Amino acid sequence: MTKSMKRALVVFTVTTTVALIALVIVASTAWRYGDRPSGTAHGRVAVEIPAGASAGEVASRLHAAGLIGNPTIFRLYAGQRGVAGRFKAGRYEINAPAPPKLILDTLVKGVADELVTVVIPEGKNLIEIAEILATAQIAGKAELVAKATDPVFVAELGLPGTTLEGYLYPDTYRLRQRTPPGRVLIPLVRRHRQVFGELRAAHAKGVADLKKTLNFDDHKLVVLASIVEKETGRGEERPRIAQVFINRLRMPAFSPKLLQTDPTIIYGCTVAMPRSAACAKWDGRIRRIQLDDRDNVYNTYTHTGLPPGPISNPGRAALEAVMAPDGTPFLYFVARNDGTHQFSRTVAEHNAAVVKFQRGGKPLEP
Repeated sequence: MTKSMKRALVVFTVTTTVALIALVIVASTAWRYGDRPSGTAHGRVAVEIPAGASAGEVASRLHAAGLIGNPTIFRLYAGQRGVAGRFKAGRYEINAPAPPKLILDTLVKGVADELVTVVIPEGKNLIEIAEILATAQIAGKAELVAKATDPVFVAELGLPGTTLEGYLYPDTYRLRQRTPPGRVLIPLVRRHRQVFGELRAAHAKGVADLKKTLNFDDHKLVVLASIVEKETGRGEERPRIAQVFINRLRMPAFSPKLLQTDPTIIYGCTVAMPRSAACAKWDGRIRRIQLDDRDNVYNTYTHTGLPPGPISNPGRAALEAVMAPDGTPFLYFVARNDGTHQFSRTVAEHNAAVVKFQRGGKPLEP
């Protein structure tokens, strides 16, 4: 063996030995590392782990929160234990100081499901539903509204129109806090589809009749149900109110085909975009300028037929009322101020009811 070959062998042997010693030291350090708290934080510390986070990203977040010291050693420790790719996403609250082993085990096990009960009442619009969900810390209001009004997202769900209005079914849900808005909204849409499908099957004859006489598709059924939902909170009145609107659209003698329902004006002035000049003057009460407003496309006093989309998110009773109206011949109704309505067949009967229940006996102005 030549002198140069001997020198190379010595260098190789020394280098390999040093590397092995270093590896043993690192492994030994990493093994003992797990039992010794190394962070600077004290008390309950919150840290958010996003879905798909790498070991390096997790280590960086833990280091920034003061839960660990050297993030590189934590990453090596996670790799040595074979769990570097098994972190569960979620929001963790860890009592510091905590040993890295406990922190790692916690992140691999995952947080317990933080499910919150959220009640969505009937007749709320998408902005109101976003507020309810935001209050429960399910997702942010602005993010929810943006997602619910994203035409691309609406199309991905196979729904008509450009928003989820009308399809966010009112019910009681168990939802996880701090969830991406799309994942929050999908269960509400899924529940609507389930209930709507059940009702459509149960009232196939009524649905077919509306299709034949008024060319109502599923979306128009939802639009009318959203109006019925806003017109009364009395379940027993919904089939009759639905029938009033159907009569107005169907009866040849009733012309022009104006539904003349206040909630549509309110929706056009408070939720729908863009808003008209008259809606810009909205102060919470419907005034003549809003009643006469033709620029508000939701105004059913100036536009015939149904508005361009739902104005609320109807529940089972309102949806069923449209599919199975009560068959009465009424064309008008007015509030009795006790939560119920007086129904009339003619304009004369209706005006008399207005005088009695709304004007305290004072005659209508000519």
